[in-house]
Amino acid sequence: MSKPETRSVVVEREFSFPPEKLWRALTQPHLIAEWLMKNDFVPVVGHRFKLSGDWGGMLDCEVLTVEPNKVLSYTWNFAHADAAYNLESVVTFTLTPTHAGTLLRVEQVGFRPEQKQAYGGANAGWRQFLAKLEQLLAQTD
Repeated sequence: MSKPETRSVVVEREFSFPPEKLWRALTQPHLIAEWLMKNDFVPVVGHRFKLSGDWGGMLDCEVLTVEPNKVLSYTWNFAHADAAYNLESVVTFTLTPTHAGTLLRVEQVGFRPEQKQAYGGANAGWRQFLAKLEQLLAQTD
């Protein structure tokens, strides 16, 4: 049985900050809470954690990849009775130094064709999250 084809959301944004500064915002729970969601994240492969959204939803996550200042990935699963929202996905953050700072690439894979709302929501959501991340970085040392 072949897996159904899935779609990915990819959002890229350049920040005028070094990778180390972005990495802190991606991996320190109090900072993650500022731009993404409340969490009990630890940057250790195999660590299971939850992200709790303001909308009352809870995401089940597990850390898959930790390459400091370069790559971070974790599962982003949302259990839901409605198949259109029952999501099993993986989010990968890739940091690439640029002459002006850091290019952050966020890729979320695993959207099934019928999950149009979830796909659209992620596409818009990541843009909002990254706008908040930029504000946070501008305010922190």
